[in-house]
Amino acid sequence: MRILITGGAGYIGSTVGSACEEAGHEVVVLDDLSAGRREFVRDRKFYQGDVADQDLLDRVFTENQIDAVVHCAAKIIVPESVDQPLAYYENNVAKTIKLLQAMARNGVNRILFSSSASIYATDAEFKVTEKSALDPGSPYATTKFMVEFVLRDAAHASDLKALSLRYFNPIGSDPKLRTGQQIEHPTHVLGKMIDAWLDKTTFTVTGADWPTRDGSGIRDFIHVWDLARAHVAALEHLDEVTAEDPYQVFNIGTGNGVTVKELVDAFEEGTGKPLDVVYGPPRPGDVAGAYTVSHRAKDLLGWSAQLTPADGIRDAIAWLPERKKILGY
Repeated sequence: MRILITGGAGYIGSTVGSACEEAGHEVVVLDDLSAGRREFVRDRKFYQGDVADQDLLDRVFTENQIDAVVHCAAKIIVPESVDQPLAYYENNVAKTIKLLQAMARNGVNRILFSSSASIYATDAEFKVTEKSALDPGSPYATTKFMVEFVLRDAAHASDLKALSLRYFNPIGSDPKLRTGQQIEHPTHVLGKMIDAWLDKTTFTVTGADWPTRDGSGIRDFIHVWDLARAHVAALEHLDEVTAEDPYQVFNIGTGNGVTVKELVDAFEEGTGKPLDVVYGPPRPGDVAGAYTVSHRAKDLLGWSAQLTPADGIRDAIAWLPERKKILGY
């Protein structure tokens, strides 16, 4: 297949691109480089611009026989979405609609959406399946929730075939160290741990009174390479799984809940050095968290996670000198 990846110069999109190429597919990248890096495009065909630019999209679809779109372009910082909700709704929702309009106009009818498990409501056990209640807790999460409904309704009203991958908390880097986290000071939990470790400063556990087994938030930490493999599996089974219903959702996670305190323990074990840990209040938009108990991806896509949080920590740390060489920081 020839696959267009929007946001394909970012952390997730570029890793998905590598997994697609390893599986024998051709990749075309569309990215405005607001967060992505030109270095991550490598030698793939690249279009720099906005995902809602209709003239650009028409040119991309005219110049390439695109079989499917993987939509990874989005703003993703939860606290920022609380402060700037309109910017998030415009970028993540309105621009996705423009992308879908361009796809329809150009006869491209397959899309794989990188959604988020943050749309789930939290229950007493923090376990979710694809049938669990939805209750997004931030404007960022709500944008993912809204796009899923847009995709569902568009698929039921046209020849569009759409899959949403509700993935959990990606960590690590491409195991071959071709790409990794490109933001120098990321806001996610492992990035904060690495910053504290490198700078010999404190790591703050944001929220210590959640109703979890140790009071810290609980997450399903999935290695970014497993996540990329899931995108490939979804693309390769897209026609098959949408045969009866053109819109489908899949949880993509390890199936194991790991608390933030437990991730600290794993980090300390992996580095051999203690972290200076302090406890603070939750950030705006934070939730207690969840992990998946669904087997749907394994049963229908033939996919399951193969790497562990310890592998993610190892690869995230191994990426640091490569990031310095590739990106300069």
